[in-house]
Amino acid sequence: MSRVCQVTGKRPITGNSVSHSNIKTKRRFLPNLQTKRFFFVEEDRWITLKVSSEAIRTINKNGLASIVKGLRDKGDKI
Repeated sequence: MSRVCQVTGKRPITGNSVSHSNIKTKRRFLPNLQTKRFFFVEEDRWITLKVSSEAIRTINKNGLASIVKGLRDKGDKI
């Protein structure tokens, strides 16, 4: 599975790891992804999503129904 948030689309980015002697080597910054189960009341079932911690806060704020509607409009099968 790829390391991409299903809600926000966050993905790994690249940057430099800088040592004490200021030597720069390439590294990857990975998003904080969690596999989380949400209970979808409208359909009376559980939904498993791979989401970042920011997406969990967005779901808590806006509601799962609006997020799922947006994902289905985008073409994701949920």
